[in-house]
Amino acid sequence: MKARQLSISGAVEFTPVVYTDDRGTFVSPFEEPDFSAVTGRPFELSRTIHSTSRRGVVRGIHFTAMPPAGYKHVFCARGRALDIAVDLRVGSPTFGTWDAVELDGESFRSLYLAEGLGHAFVALEDDTVMSYLCSTRYVPSEELSISPLDPRIGLPIPAGTEPLMSERDTAAVTLDEAAARGMLPDYERCRALFPLP
Repeated sequence: MKARQLSISGAVEFTPVVYTDDRGTFVSPFEEPDFSAVTGRPFELSRTIHSTSRRGVVRGIHFTAMPPAGYKHVFCARGRALDIAVDLRVGSPTFGTWDAVELDGESFRSLYLAEGLGHAFVALEDDTVMSYLCSTRYVPSEELSISPLDPRIGLPIPAGTEPLMSERDTAAVTLDEAAARGMLPDYERCRALFPLP
């Protein structure tokens, strides 16, 4: 398993070894010893998520309120997606910026997002399957959203893509509105409470 720190602290790309023969493919997209060696923490699994999306679907920018906050590990089991980490931590040197990794069902790269980071993805193919490992249980009132179309953030939605979004994401507030409402996590508090790779 190879690891690469993205430009935002707390966002790490993992690339596993994929074994292929005439029977098919065998891969382990998540290896706890490699994960903990890079992130400095064991993975505390609370739930898994599985989503299927057609080309052009945009999901996010999602994050968990703090407290309790939460972290996640995301990979693409089938298809292809542009997976995006957004720094929502007020006071962070990279606040309001994003970094992205292309995930697909061939390389099985994955993305780890620490507490305080927002997550979004754009499905680049029909029948794209995304799988998540999450550290927190689902509590609707703690699951928050920022608009993926906020021009201040400027997510890299491919040209010619007409974003297909949920009502929740369509109605989501901008980064500035979320900051004014006190919805966003604090960078120094995140650093004090949670390890960063």
